Amino acid sequence: MGQNFFYETPMKIAVYPGTFNPITNGHTDLVERASGLFDKIIVAVGTNRQKGVTLSTEKRVELARAVLGHVGNIEVQSFDTLLTDFVKKCNSHIILRGLRTVADFEYEFQLVGMNRILDPTIETVFLAPAEHLSYISSTLVREIASYGGDISKFVHPLVAEAMAQAQREQA
Repeated sequence: MGQNFFYETPMKIAVYPGTFNPITNGHTDLVERASGLFDKIIVAVGTNRQKGVTLSTEKRVELARAVLGHVGNIEVQSFDTLLTDFVKKCNSHIILRGLRTVADFEYEFQLVGMNRILDPTIETVFLAPAEHLSYISSTLVREIASYGGDISKFVHPLVAEAMAQAQREQA
């Protein structure tokens, strides 16, 4: 019989990037399900210079930590660099992304290609949301909130309150 060898496998760390402006129930669902697939998930709250921001980066990090606090193997960080550089800094080689629609796929496919050129050691893993959450997007939530609409079906109560507060401050 052969010898038993213990091979230490590296920790599987996935980086889940987004602006999370705001974090939605769809994001939460994806993190909860992915938490069983990876040893650690770093929710990476990015600053997107091409999107109008309703909530500050600091507030989005705070809300993500509060909303996802029940998931034991996550960490929330902000970043303002190339995603591939941030992934390397986190000792990861996995980008986690959600896919809701065919339009998402087309955009994400472009990102995969660009990221592979920037760092071919990084792989992207896609998860689809639960069917009852597939229509939720941060953009639509922001639009509903901007008209004073009820977003409580789409986001955690803390997020709904933060969005309402942001609307009051912008008025």
